Amino acid sequence: MKASTLLFKIESNMDQFSPAEKKVAMYIMENAEIVPNLTTKEVSTNAGASEASVVRFCKSIGIGSFKAFKIALVRELTIADYNINDFSVMNTEDGPYDLFNKVTYVNKAAIEASVTAIDKKELEKAADCIVNAGKIIFYGVGGSATPAMDGAYKFTRLGFTAMMLSDFHMMLPLVTNLKEGDIFVAISTSGRTRDVLEMAQYAKRQGATVIGITKLDQSSPLYKEADIRLCMPDVEQDHRIASIASRMTQLNMIDALYVITFNRIGNKVLDQFMETREEALRLRKLK
Repeated sequence: MKASTLLFKIESNMDQFSPAEKKVAMYIMENAEIVPNLTTKEVSTNAGASEASVVRFCKSIGIGSFKAFKIALVRELTIADYNINDFSVMNTEDGPYDLFNKVTYVNKAAIEASVTAIDKKELEKAADCIVNAGKIIFYGVGGSATPAMDGAYKFTRLGFTAMMLSDFHMMLPLVTNLKEGDIFVAISTSGRTRDVLEMAQYAKRQGATVIGITKLDQSSPLYKEADIRLCMPDVEQDHRIASIASRMTQLNMIDALYVITFNRIGNKVLDQFMETREEALRLRKLK
């Protein structure tokens, strides 16, 4: 059977696990096909570790629970050939429609996995913070720039002063003028993107609240720097052809924050929404 991305990730991170987590990892690597049928207690007993170590192991690889880990493992063992995110895609004989289906499946699976990775308390904190925000600045580079731009656009529609500039030097004066009550949303899959980290640190020094949208990795600099952590599942390999599934999880989070905020303040901005809609219709009719 072709090795799954999940098992490859476990093997690649073996040196980063604690001794107890490493016992769990080794047991899973050696018994991957039966693990989905086992309970947390059974895995901990067989691996010679505690049940808490099994849960910590799952979180250390970007999955929020053992139940979610088993679902992910079953999915990967069943359709191991669905890997569209590394360079092996060059060697596939799939046609366009087959690849379309694989991309759709991978994106859908990543978004579904987000449900288990997100911390509900952190999401609630982010929602409370955003509703009372002065300015909101979104920042991401590379593949994370698209969700940042989408965030700025969406929250502008809600009446917030929301901005995103892709140029580091143009962002500096925006961040310089942040203060307490403002928000800086830092978006980075790895949590290690230098430009994003430096800007987040600067925003924090200015008194702004830093919300980090990043993969669930407690060792990453952005995870440590952020005041509020909105963590996504780790769905990308380090060497990949593009940011695909991770970008979808980031966009999904932006959409969620937007809907949550609209749910709380929608009655205050409904008139502006309707006015914007009417103006858009009027402009479309112009010749």
